[in-house]
Amino acid sequence: MATNGGRLIKLLIPFREFSFKLFVALVLTLPLLPLEVRADEGIFKNLWPNTDFSLTSVPIEEIQSGGVPKDGIPAIDNPSFLSLDEEIDLLPREGVMTIEMDNHLPRAYPIRYLLWHEIVNDTIGDQTIAITYCPLCNSGIFFSREVNGQTLTFGVSGLLRHSDMVMYDRETESWWQQALGVGIVGSHTGNSLEQLAGWTESWQDFVTRNKDTGGLVMAQPDFRRPYGQNPYKGYELSHSPFLYNEEFKQQGLSPLSRVIKVDQMAWPLERLILEGKIEERGVSLTWTGGQASPLDTVSVGKGINVGTVRVKDQVTGEDLPHDLMFAFAYEAFYPDGEWLMGDLLDR
Repeated sequence: MATNGGRLIKLLIPFREFSFKLFVALVLTLPLLPLEVRADEGIFKNLWPNTDFSLTSVPIEEIQSGGVPKDGIPAIDNPSFLSLDEEIDLLPREGVMTIEMDNHLPRAYPIRYLLWHEIVNDTIGDQTIAITYCPLCNSGIFFSREVNGQTLTFGVSGLLRHSDMVMYDRETESWWQQALGVGIVGSHTGNSLEQLAGWTESWQDFVTRNKDTGGLVMAQPDFRRPYGQNPYKGYELSHSPFLYNEEFKQQGLSPLSRVIKVDQMAWPLERLILEGKIEERGVSLTWTGGQASPLDTVSVGKGINVGTVRVKDQVTGEDLPHDLMFAFAYEAFYPDGEWLMGDLLDR
């Protein structure tokens, strides 16, 4: 089963035509910014009057427009939820980002909504959280919104760095690197968001696990978007990332291969699929099939089988914060990270 999953991904790559259509619906309603525009104080000062450009931790020229303006991709605040006994229009194999917190029902945030909004600002009990998803890096991370005693709310800046979403907080208009959860421009430069444990699984898996005890799923936002359709058709199996010009150096992987990142370590998904389970460095990784890639076909629930990864502490069995990102993004943001290839190169 695991071996067939790995072969499936390999066999489909040469035959799938890449027809990347970025922000299709937004093009019809929003003024686009030139993709070549790079962030500097002169161009962006009018759009970012409250951002302190004297404080940065990265070269400002690495940041560029992703093609839409600030808030052109609207983040969702205080989403509504449906219970599992209500009518829910999701496909069995489509992905949901899942988080389980003590004394609260599990919550699922469908990727079909995050493809069009990228950030959800939510609250579970006393915990304020941000659910973030960058389609260009396949980076889906849960963060706490508490920083130095302040609760932040996040929006989508429309900017990219190494093809990864640059978030901003509405309180100070500081810019944050989504893949790192670190402030890179503005008064929060150098501050870090706490990453929370969560994972991405199929809708069917979420329902099956929680049907007897209950769970909540984010309701469809009140925006005119073709939810359930993928605006990045073909990106899953493309040969190069969008707006990323760096050389990809890691042998044995393509830039858009998935890797499981835990702290500074990365395991190739292909290795996990082949082995079924990996236990090393104090981490236990498992893979099961049945989840569709949202970045492949037009339908978010009909793409190739990328399966579900669970990441747990090898001793306690507790879920660990992690990310399932594309390899190029890991290489870009963790240049000193540890690649745990196993015998994948020999295969």
